[in-house]
Amino acid sequence: MHVPDGFLDAPTSVATGVLAAGAVAVALRKAREELDDRTAPMAGLTAAFVFAVQMVNFPVAAGTSGHLIGGALTALLVGPWTAVLSMTVVLLVQAVLFADGGLTALGTNVTLLGVVAVVVGYGIVRALTAVLPRTRTSLLGAAGIGAFLSVPVAALAFVGLFGLGGVADVPLGTVAGAMTGVHLLIGLGEAAITVAVLGAVLAARPDLVHAAGHLRKDAALDRRPGLQPAGPPDEPPSLVLGRRHRGDPAGRGRPERLRQLLPDGLERAAEDAGFGHTAEDSAVAGSPLADYALGGQDGALSGGAAGVIGVVVTLVLAGAWRWWSVAADVPPPRSATDVAAAPAGP
Repeated sequence: MHVPDGFLDAPTSVATGVLAAGAVAVALRKAREELDDRTAPMAGLTAAFVFAVQMVNFPVAAGTSGHLIGGALTALLVGPWTAVLSMTVVLLVQAVLFADGGLTALGTNVTLLGVVAVVVGYGIVRALTAVLPRTRTSLLGAAGIGAFLSVPVAALAFVGLFGLGGVADVPLGTVAGAMTGVHLLIGLGEAAITVAVLGAVLAARPDLVHAAGHLRKDAALDRRPGLQPAGPPDEPPSLVLGRRHRGDPAGRGRPERLRQLLPDGLERAAEDAGFGHTAEDSAVAGSPLADYALGGQDGALSGGAAGVIGVVVTLVLAGAWRWWSVAADVPPPRSATDVAAAPAGP
């Protein structure tokens, strides 16, 4: 659901940019409280994982695909404030290096995927786990519900933004209907992936899961001798890898080899509602990594190389805030004058 340039007018894009910048500024301070030295590497690892998994599209309906948003999953693993930072890094790397999501729409994408999806998904899980039994099963069930609902709510948030600043004269009800239907289906995939990944991490290292803090004394989550990490779920054979092209959902004007790829939920909704033609190419559409293809070359080798570069960049940037926070917490060295002026101890 990466919003391209052109769907929203300039004032709306600026407003979401300001909102996103404010959320990131607050998250930079609050995230220090969520991770310690032992769990801090999870921020970069989780962001890199979300970036990698978002390159994989899964079909949800005839002619339509979806991909993981990851807001709920990231918040459950590393905490909501750290999740805002991790998702922002993912979206920044995608927009700047891979032309995935518009540059002027970056604030919109951070607001929808890095704030709304995180807050809704994590908030629902917290509300449910407060009343459900304190078990791993309850946590996984709540995670599935939170992840599922985070997708259509983020889609409806886009509908609200489109109502405020959409550049096309399309009835808001038409946009809402197109966005809601397909993103309810995508939400099912979001829930399945979230539960599978969270369950695997809980089985292997429950002490690294932020949302499992209230369960860590539960015997069901104790690490037992011989307990083996759960393996990754089998990959469906029909996954569509990479190349989530923005704008022109039908593929008109693109090489024939790209037209067979399924548009994602937002692209399909834009096409069905009648505003897909307003999408504009990203300013970095000609970059060497655009469309997740190294040097514009087709093939698994090119896509794999571009993906590896993206994962590495995301990992480094997502972990950088921790280095900054540690440096910010270290008091400046005291001068000899300060030491001499300090009151003597008892």
